[in-house]
Amino acid sequence: MTTLLDMSPNMVEYIGYLGSFLTSVTFIPQVYKSWQSKSVGDLSIWMILIVVTSTIVWLVYGFSIHSGPVISANLVVLVLTLVLLYFKYSFKKP
Repeated sequence: MTTLLDMSPNMVEYIGYLGSFLTSVTFIPQVYKSWQSKSVGDLSIWMILIVVTSTIVWLVYGFSIHSGPVISANLVVLVLTLVLLYFKYSFKKP
């Protein structure tokens, strides 16, 4: 049985990028739905701010250890979360 310790560094990096991709796409449906409906009233501002803060911390960590998967996932999540934050303040409440 192969373990992570037995995998080549390239394979581990590919797994990291797969995880990065999957993490990044989690916010796409919410951003799309919010844009289509022009409604973000159900989204907690605290959740958005916590995600922004955590992605900034992860980015600092990712850059400090030179980890492409950590950096790429968190850059995408940060951008998508900032879009939700923009929506939160720009869409009129019904």
